Amino acid sequence: MKLFSFEKLIVWQKARQLSVLIYKMTKHFPDDERFGLISQMRRCSVSTSSNIAESTGRHSPKDRARFTEIAFGSSMELLNQSILSNDLEFLSDENYFQIRKDITEITAMLDGLYKSQINS
Repeated sequence: MKLFSFEKLIVWQKARQLSVLIYKMTKHFPDDERFGLISQMRRCSVSTSSNIAESTGRHSPKDRARFTEIAFGSSMELLNQSILSNDLEFLSDENYFQIRKDITEITAMLDGLYKSQINS
């Protein structure tokens, strides 16, 4: 089976793993958050990996960098929603710190990817 270029990117692999983690953690949120934080957090986590993938399908470095920027923004949204979820006690401190650690690592990698794309 052919691997596409985005599948080889460690940042995409980590973003994908974070999406799986977010889906598992939000399963335990209150039912009345189904259209609130659950939906938003899942969407942001999927958006991060999706925009990384989409960036590899673009032809110009500037266009690739733009999608990497969007992925970074989605990660920041997810961090904000994780903070709020922890404040509301939907996420344990342990789960919150795991998400925060993962986002910190992913955004550092996205920053490096963006710089390499914009300087191409």
